[in-house]
Amino acid sequence: MTGYIIRRILFLIPTVLVISIIAFILMELPPGDFLTSYILQLESSGAQVSEAQIAALRARYGLDEPAYKRYFLWISGIVTRGDFGRSWNWNRPVVELIIERLPYTLVVSLVTMTFQYLVAIPIGIYSAVKRHSLFDYTFTTIGFLGLSVPSFILALILMFFAYTTFGTSIGGLFSAAYREAPWSFAKFVDLLKHIWIPMVVTGMSGSASLIRIMRGVMLDELGKDYIRTARSKGLRERVVIVKHAVRIAINPILSSVTWVLPQVISGGAITAIVLNLPTLGPLLLQSLITQDMFVAGGIILLLSTLTVIGSFISDLLLAWADPRITYD
Repeated sequence: MTGYIIRRILFLIPTVLVISIIAFILMELPPGDFLTSYILQLESSGAQVSEAQIAALRARYGLDEPAYKRYFLWISGIVTRGDFGRSWNWNRPVVELIIERLPYTLVVSLVTMTFQYLVAIPIGIYSAVKRHSLFDYTFTTIGFLGLSVPSFILALILMFFAYTTFGTSIGGLFSAAYREAPWSFAKFVDLLKHIWIPMVVTGMSGSASLIRIMRGVMLDELGKDYIRTARSKGLRERVVIVKHAVRIAINPILSSVTWVLPQVISGGAITAIVLNLPTLGPLLLQSLITQDMFVAGGIILLLSTLTVIGSFISDLLLAWADPRITYD
C-alpha cells in the first residue's frame, strides 16, 4: 500500500507540470491581453497613452518577453515562492485573491459534497431495493427535475420566493450586520443560517446525478448470482444489501470524487454570482472576461490540480473498499 501511494504521488508531479503548460497555453490563446483592453479603455475616456508608456507597461508586466520565458517565470514563481503573479484588474497579488476566497469556497464545497453523498447514497439504495414503488417513482421524477433545471434558475426561484413571502434577501453567506465583522460565534451561527441555500441549490443537480448512478449500479448488483447465493444461505436481507451489494455498488460513487471535488469548488460560477457568494467561481469568470491572465491561470491550475488529487483520493478509496483491486 505504501509503495502504491508513493508511486501515485510521484506520478502526480509530471501530470501537474503538463497541466500547468496547458493552463498557460489557455491563458495565451485569447487575442490581445489585459493591457490592450486597459489602453483602449483609457483612450475611450479621452486619455492619451504614448508609445513609451505602453512599452514601459509591457516591460513592467513582462509582456515583452517570449511566451516560453513568461511561462518559466510564472511556474518558477509558483514553485519556489508560491507567487502566482499579480492581478492587473485588482492590482493585488493573485495568491491574496485566492486565499481571500478559498476558505468560503471550501466551506461551501465540503457542505455541498456532504449533502450530496448523504442524500444520494441512501436514496439510491432504497430506490433500487424498492424498485417500481411510489418512493422510486417520486425520487426518479425529482432526480430528472434536478438534472434538467439549471442551478442558477433554482437560485432565482428561491430568492424570489423568499423576497415575496418573507420580504428578505437570501443572497450571500452572511447578513449585512456580519458581512464585514470579525469572526465570532454569532457570525458562525449567521453563516449556518445562510449556507443551506447554496448547499441545496448547488448540490441539487449533483445529488440527482449520484442517485441515478447509485440506483443503476445497485439494480445491476442485486441481479447477480452472488446475491442470490447469499440469500439462499439464509442471510438477512439487510446483511445481503449492506454487506454485499452496497460494498460493490459504492465503487462508482467513490470514483466520482474525481469530478465532484473540482466541480463543486469551481461550480456554479453563475449560481454563485446570483447568490452573491464570495467564492472562486465569480472571480474566475471575471478574470476571463477582463483577460486577467494570472488570476485565470492560477485558478485553472488550482482546479486542474484538484482534479488530479481527486483522482488520487478516489483510487485510494476504491482500493480500500474493494479487495479485488490490487496495488500493482
